[in-house]
Amino acid sequence: MLINGLAGSGGDMFPWLFKDGKIGKLIGMRTWGGLVGIAGEPPLVDGGSVTAPSFGFFKKDGTWGVEGHGVDPDIVVIDDPAKMQPDAGGSGWIGDPQLDAAIEHILAEVQAHPYTPPQRPADPNRKGMGLPERDR
Repeated sequence: MLINGLAGSGGDMFPWLFKDGKIGKLIGMRTWGGLVGIAGEPPLVDGGSVTAPSFGFFKKDGTWGVEGHGVDPDIVVIDDPAKMQPDAGGSGWIGDPQLDAAIEHILAEVQAHPYTPPQRPADPNRKGMGLPERDR
């Protein structure tokens, strides 16, 4: 997952859940660290409203975890806007350092852990009631 320092709120929570669930690597720069939520904003007479931070995310160990710090990437890659400019001829892009790093990482993972399709089981025996225990 690509992450950067401008990502806050869901841009903090989703990468945290991704990392905590060990789904894959986070690539880029640490997220912003603004995960405090708002709720119960009362309406004002003129139809407007006032909001204030009212709850935050904390980890099971009793620390705020994300709040005020953000989510650290597994692979640090600086998001360099100078490398995301069109080339001089206007026919393409110079590159995207984070995307290039992610593609390189994924290709290495596919090489290291190639897809192996599961072996198809024998057709189930549907004689009688229900399925045999081995097919459940």
